[in-house]
This record gives sequence, C-alpha cells and structure tokens, in this order.
Amino acid sequence: MSSISVTNNLSLDGVMQAPMSGDEDTRGGFTLGGWALSGGADPELGAEMAKGMANTGAMLFGHRTYDHMQAFWPHQTDGNPFTEHLNNAQKYVVTRDPSLELTWQNSTSLVGEAVDTVAELKATDAGDLAILGSGELVRSLATAGLIDEYVLIIHPVVLGTGHRMFDGVHLQLRLVSSLTTATGITLARYAPAT
Repeated sequence: MSSISVTNNLSLDGVMQAPMSGDEDTRGGFTLGGWALSGGADPELGAEMAKGMANTGAMLFGHRTYDHMQAFWPHQTDGNPFTEHLNNAQKYVVTRDPSLELTWQNSTSLVGEAVDTVAELKATDAGDLAILGSGELVRSLATAGLIDEYVLIIHPVVLGTGHRMFDGVHLQLRLVSSLTTATGITLARYAPAT
C-alpha cells in the first residue's frame, strides 16, 4: 500500500492560495499572490525541503495545480534540484475530464472521482505519493482519511482572504516534528491522530 503526503505553504490564517507568484491563482479576485516569497530566501527552509525531495516518490496533483506546474517546470534550466525531481517524477493527475491533455513527461490521468481513483492507486504498490498545492484534492482526500502526512510550511503572515487548505475539513492531527527557521517560518509535520 502506498502512502500519501501533502506539502503546502500556509499563512497563519490557513490560506494556501497562490503562495509563489502574483498570477499563480487569482480566483475570487485574490491579489496577494507571491506572499510566501515576500520575506526573501530562507536557506534553512530550503535545505530542509531539499532533504525531503530526496525521499519523494511519485507526485499526485489536481488538474488545476498540474496545469500550472506543467506550464512552468519543464522549461526551467536554472539547475534547481527541484526542477530535475519534478520533471523526472511519475505524476498522477486526478481529473473528471477524460480528454485532459497531459504534456509533461511521466504523467498519467486518474479519471473519475478523486476519492475513488486515489484510493485505488493507494491500494497498489505505486510507492510514496506527494501532493503539492491541489487544495480541492487535499480537502477531498483528507475528509476520506486517505492522507498519511501533512508537511505544512507556515509563514508568519496573515492574509485575511484567499482559499484555505482546510475549509470544511475536520481533522484531529498529532505533531510529528517541527522546525522554526530564523525568518519565523515553521515547518511542521503532522500525521492523523489514531
């Protein structure tokens, strides 16, 4: 059986929308995109995240996040280790649209209802699966109890607006580990409480 982990940037008020750039996700008139980078580079966080990338298997995306990532990562030539990993990893894309075009290498559609298709994939030996972004997918899978770990990169910023990762989700979690960097970012790992 495979395990599923989620890694997402969150503001202190739980917003996950458009952490990396102003044009990443403007749904609902959101104008605060790029908020996760507003404090500048955090080498301590970067080093910790790089450790995790060495152990990450396949990627699992909702179609909106996949579309955004597919438009960006295959064209990067900056030597960033995340680029090589994301481009070479197996990518599963959860969608209800059987005609969704997947042009990023190593991409496979999981067509149907998210909970059903991901539960089927998780029951196989697909290896560890990592989710980035994909808020709607995360909420569906969290409610169904399919997520094994939450890696939350919590930034010391309150946005007051935007899509929140856990809207409508009730979970009991236990802290596995945490690290707070000199810039005030907390990297917290949680697992479902059992």
